[in-house]
Amino acid sequence: MSIERSLFLLASVMVIASTLLAMYVNSNWSWFTLFVGFNMMQSTFTGFCPPKWLFKKLGMKTEAELCKL
Repeated sequence: MSIERSLFLLASVMVIASTLLAMYVNSNWSWFTLFVGFNMMQSTFTGFCPPKWLFKKLGMKTEAELCKL
């Protein structure tokens, strides 16, 4: 799995989990959903995404790197 696909998976799991937690545990979990959305938006403008850095450290490859193989 590429870094790009992993980022979409991670973001969707975080949004789903925080939404469910806000519905069933405490409404303050909505702030985490807002944080995930804000992080996704800022990464489109700056190119900086902390999970991307972590995935690279774990040895995952980007779509471009996988196409070269």
